[in-house]
Amino acid sequence: MKPAWDRLGDDYAASSSVLIADVDCTAEGEEVCSKFDVKGYPTIKYFLNGDEEGEDYQGGRDYDSLKKHVEENLEIKCDVTDPVGCTDKEKAYIEKMKQKTTDERGAQITRLDKMKGDSMKADLKQWLIQRLRILNSLSSDEL
Repeated sequence: MKPAWDRLGDDYAASSSVLIADVDCTAEGEEVCSKFDVKGYPTIKYFLNGDEEGEDYQGGRDYDSLKKHVEENLEIKCDVTDPVGCTDKEKAYIEKMKQKTTDERGAQITRLDKMKGDSMKADLKQWLIQRLRILNSLSSDEL
């Protein structure tokens, strides 16, 4: 798995939305591993939208599986300030949400946050995450 992980790290070394890192739990990283309840090795954790606890990755450990997970769940391709990389669906949602007040967008964030843990099809979960990223980006642009 280490070569696949290192290759993935090289792929995303310049990414502003994805950080691929590893921690040696037997040495200086012991405190980090304890904080995130790492008990077995290797353990892969990923963090979405400010989640400070992380989720356990349960997918394949080969390069293609890891890459697919990053592309589908972690990599942010849509930037609200320059929507060139956004899909038409995302662009329409950005424009719709730009028309809303800060409070209305905040209510949407709260509603979608509550839905994150619900069981749903993968494509619906992905769209939920995309909407949260867009709303959070619009909110942070106002600051």
